Formats: sequence, structure tokens, C-alpha cells
Amino acid sequence: MQHGNRTALLQRKEENMARDQFHQAVREALEKDGWTITDDPFKLKVINTPDYEIDLGAEKMVAAKKGNEKIAVEVKSFIGQSVAYQFHAALGQYLNYLALLEIQEPDWKLYLSISDSIYESFFKKEGIEFVLNKYKVSMLIIASPVNTIN
Repeated sequence: MQHGNRTALLQRKEENMARDQFHQAVREALEKDGWTITDDPFKLKVINTPDYEIDLGAEKMVAAKKGNEKIAVEVKSFIGQSVAYQFHAALGQYLNYLALLEIQEPDWKLYLSISDSIYESFFKKEGIEFVLNKYKVSMLIIASPVNTIN
């Protein structure tokens, strides 16, 4: 194996480990906030479409006895390629999942989960906020290193 290939493999392994750590941080934050994880991953199966997976499915029992609030969370670590590229991919996935969720689980709410650091450095930019508002993207911001929901 050439040195460059080995370096690329190590970099991908580190990126995957970081993604897994953020995924776990989101799980912990949801659980700290009183959510019960019901599916990990949450799978959307809709007729005539390929199977899609959303990173977490969680269900929070509402204490006011008005029923159950259900959410699906797409976890994005924004590690690796350019943040703008990953934002475009995340937005496309979010909109696709939102449409499919309306068919399969219309009472569920979809969230895009990101770290507070990427929120501060990228998502608070005026153009990004405009896009998020235009498409009504619901965000779940995870405070690190304490793994809580902001």
C-alpha cells in the first residue's frame, strides 16, 4: 500500500470515529433531556422508493398527558469535506426525509442535529439562516462537551 493511500484510509477512519462520537453525543443529549430512543437508526420505508435511514428516532412522553411527542433526528457531524458541500447534502437529505416522513409517520417531527461549534461558525451566517428559515428546518443544537441540547 502506498503511503498516500494509507494516510487517506487513516483520515477516513478518524472521520468515522468522530462521526460515531457525535452520534453518541446526540443520543446522550436526547436521553438527558428525557427522550427515549426508540429506533437507531430510524428507517423510512415508503412504497416505490429505496429504503432510507434517519440517524435517530426518539419518542418523548409528554408529562401533561396530551399524548406522545415523536421526533426523528438526522445527525450531521460536518467532519471531512467542505462545510458548504456537507450543508447542501444535509439540506437535501432533510427535505427528502421530511417528505417521506409525512407519508410514513405524519405525526413525527424531523430535526437536523449539529454541534454548537458548527452552528456558531457556519449556521449563524445570514445566507445559511435565510435558507434554513425558507425551508423551515428544525434544528437540534448539541452543546459539547457536556452533550446537552441548546
